[in-house]
Parts: sequence; structure tokens; C-alpha cells
Amino acid sequence: MLQEVADGVLVHESQFIQSNSVVVRGRDGVLLVDPGITRDELEHIADDLREMGLPVVAGFSTHPDWDHVLWHARFGDVPRYSTARGAASIRDVLASADWREQVAEGLPPEHADDIPMELLGLLTPLPAEATILPWDGPAVRILEHRAHAPGHAALLIAEPRVLIAGDMLSDILMPFLDPRAESPIDDYLAALALFEGVAGEVDVVIPGHGSVGRGDDVRARIALDRAYVQDLRDGGEFDDYRIGPAAPLEWLPEVHEWQVERLTGGDQAAQ
Repeated sequence: MLQEVADGVLVHESQFIQSNSVVVRGRDGVLLVDPGITRDELEHIADDLREMGLPVVAGFSTHPDWDHVLWHARFGDVPRYSTARGAASIRDVLASADWREQVAEGLPPEHADDIPMELLGLLTPLPAEATILPWDGPAVRILEHRAHAPGHAALLIAEPRVLIAGDMLSDILMPFLDPRAESPIDDYLAALALFEGVAGEVDVVIPGHGSVGRGDDVRARIALDRAYVQDLRDGGEFDDYRIGPAAPLEWLPEVHEWQVERLTGGDQAAQ
């Protein structure tokens, strides 16, 4: 069920890693950001919007990971915007004859049969370096960066001061860096600096996965993520509940250890 988290901004939380689909009200309909995850959940979002009399007039994908490029026919044939880099990345995947098999390898087994693939990744690239989303609703700034995935972007809604962060600033997931990038650690720190620069304009932060944050949460999450990435860079002792014995998801410590080994060749352990 869609829940209003700020004036004109609603969120649907999936059973899959607390994935957040975001709806932003405009003049004649809504902007739908990162809808997911299963067919039933997408149907429920469509049902909620129908009951509210709100058609989808545009979509946005924050980045090209499979769980952020989903869609359902009931949302309509409308522009599904992304950054130029993000669209190019998923377009390269779809160009492969075996793209369905490639995507399927990353799907959670418990949900794999319930995830729609028919309209996956059919994005509308915005002009390179675009900074404003072209739609008839509240002003939405595009904050593109290089952390986590190619062409990743957060959206800053000026009123009601909401930051849709994509796969960053989560209270349940530590930073997932892009090991394919030339400078994954520097890229991530630069993105956090970008967020810090607009933190004074944010009252609500919506991560791609996890709980919606309010008030000072945005600065606290920036600080927590920065500490993790700096410890990754400097070989420090990690002090992060998301990778410790009480990690919100049991597989996170293993992913953390893989990330340390992949990015640094080290063997720092969760503390």
C-alpha cells in the first residue's frame, strides 16, 4: 500500500530488501520512481493509483540495476527517464541475446518467478548532464554521480524538500561500491559530498532500500556511509551495525568481506 511520507510524495515498500517505489504527485498525474518488485506489488501500486484517480505521466530510474528498471503495462506507455549513462548501461545489457539469462542470475530465488521482465530497462535517456526533470509537477533536480552504478542519480524535490537517494543512504545496507569503476572509493565519497551540499534542503530522505529518514537522519546517514567508505580506503576498523553480528540482513557481512577483498585486497573484518 502506498503511504504518504511528505506532502504529495508516497512510498510503497516491497518485501524484497525493503525496496522503495516512490510516487510524486504532479498537476495531471504522477512521477513514478523505481517501481518494484514483484508483479503483485506492481499491480498493487497500479490499483492504489487508480483508486486515487492518479495516472502515471512519467517514470524515472535512479540507476540501471535490475530492481530499479522494472515496469508494468498498467502504468502506461510514458517516458521512463534516466540519465544518459544509466540508459546506455542497461541498453548494453539488453543488446545481448542472452540478456534474460544474465539478469536472471542476479534475481533473488524466492522472487525470481514473480519479477516481470517484459518491460525491463526500456528507458528514455535524458540529455547528458541534464539537471532538471522535464515534467509538469514540483521542481525535481537530478543529482547525477558515479557512485554504486553507472549514471546513478538522486532526485531532489524542492518542495516538499525530499531526497530520493537511489541505492544510497540506507539504514539497512552499507555502501555498495562499483568494483568496475576506475575510482570506486573516490566516486562514492564525491557522491556523499554532493548529498552533503544539499542536506540543508532536505527534510525527508528515501533510500532505495530501507526506512524513510526524517530531519537530521540525512546528515547522520551521510556520516555513517562516509565512515564506512573511508575505513575501506584507509584500512580502518569498521564500526558499522549494518555489517556486524546484528546486521539487518544475514548476508551483509559476507558481502562486506567480498567488497573489502575486491576493492582493497585486504582482510579488514566487521567490528
